[in-house]
Amino acid sequence: MRKRTRTAPAAGLAGSLLKEVLAEPGRLPESLASFALRHVGPGAGPSVTRLREAHPEADTAALRALVVARGRRSVTAEGAFVGGPFLLLIPLAFCGALLTQVRTVFEIAALEGRESTDPQRAAELLVLQGVYGDTATARAALDPAGTRPGSGGGRGRMAAFRDLIARMARLLGLVTPDDGAGRWVRVGRWALLGAVFLVGLVAPLVWLPYMAVGYYRGTTRLTDRATVFYVGSPAPRSSRGVRLDPVMARAGLRAAGSLLLPSVALLLVIVTDIRIAGGRWPVVGIVLTASCLFSGGWWLWRHYRRRS
Repeated sequence: MRKRTRTAPAAGLAGSLLKEVLAEPGRLPESLASFALRHVGPGAGPSVTRLREAHPEADTAALRALVVARGRRSVTAEGAFVGGPFLLLIPLAFCGALLTQVRTVFEIAALEGRESTDPQRAAELLVLQGVYGDTATARAALDPAGTRPGSGGGRGRMAAFRDLIARMARLLGLVTPDDGAGRWVRVGRWALLGAVFLVGLVAPLVWLPYMAVGYYRGTTRLTDRATVFYVGSPAPRSSRGVRLDPVMARAGLRAAGSLLLPSVALLLVIVTDIRIAGGRWPVVGIVLTASCLFSGGWWLWRHYRRRS
């Protein structure tokens, strides 16, 4: 039961959060902070208590490293299944990843003796996400009676939906426009995204390693800021060199495996010379579409089967 408690915010509350933020897409950060305080905050404190009981010999720094590693792995695993024909599930995956990120931040605060249900945690979250520069301004923005920015409804539903996705990506750390990268680096990133998108139309699981790396980096940046904010100093880095995270390794293997199905199917089309109306391209289109739906559907079925 404890394992299911850990994944509950991402799996069970993502849909509820999505409904709430869709009602006011212009208040995504504030809605997320308020929602997380109500639904995720009460579980962060007990989670830290159980962690202390499971590792009685560990000091606070060691427990914090466990919280960060566990949270980073959960965020990466939660959001990395987006792909191909299931692009409409991006908001749901983003909501699950956001809630898991927030839980990790609340647990870091709880390790330092902060009450995870205190409204101050929501204000601090907005500061850590870079939405506001100080907690006083963030608290004022969270006040239900305060000034509420427009929801963007006058721009049309699709425009508001695109803005919501972009805001989610920025909060998750997937989009970092001010990272100081050069022009050619930015061009390379967009080219890579375009290539992943095109290949993902045929083999959806190629999104797994791409999104896993983005989630890993974004969550690492957020937990680093949270550690500095609550502890006063950054967490020490391991001197054992770069290690491949198991979640990203599995994502890479699944992506490679998903390429086999369309490749084998295309090979069979060529070998058997199957044609429709005298042409081979209709057959190729049908085969690629079917392999895309099959591999993506199989992955989602397994993902949600494990959840239930």
